[in-house]
Amino acid sequence: MAIMKRNNQDYPSFPSLFDNLWSRNWMDWANLNFSDTNTTLPAVNVIENEDEFKIELAAPGMTKDDFKINLEGNILTISSEKKEEKEDKKQNYTRREFSYLSFQRSFTLPEHSVDREKVAATYKEGILHIQIPKREEAKPKLREIKIS
Repeated sequence: MAIMKRNNQDYPSFPSLFDNLWSRNWMDWANLNFSDTNTTLPAVNVIENEDEFKIELAAPGMTKDDFKINLEGNILTISSEKKEEKEDKKQNYTRREFSYLSFQRSFTLPEHSVDREKVAATYKEGILHIQIPKREEAKPKLREIKIS
């Protein structure tokens, strides 16, 4: 049985809610990736090499004090909450600007493979950098095999 798009010529004023129902990409994360404050979540790069994992989170206009980073078990959580209120007392305003940004991103790290005590973070030029070193046991080891 094929699913077919119905032609709404009988009801031209009927909303076209179902016209693109079957053509929509419902799993398009670009349309669903929002925080509680209806703002886009910061973009993230996750890099792995043989010694460590690196997370780069783009958050321009923030300071290092705006972030909270927790490592609980094997879950790394980065969150931020920033409030700004701007008001000029010299003017008689009919409008005031408020700014509120809040987000939380969590990452599951491989169990028993990271050195929890050596996780470090820096914030430079709008990018939060998190270095997550691997434990020695988790690093790939080269083993030469002798041919007999």
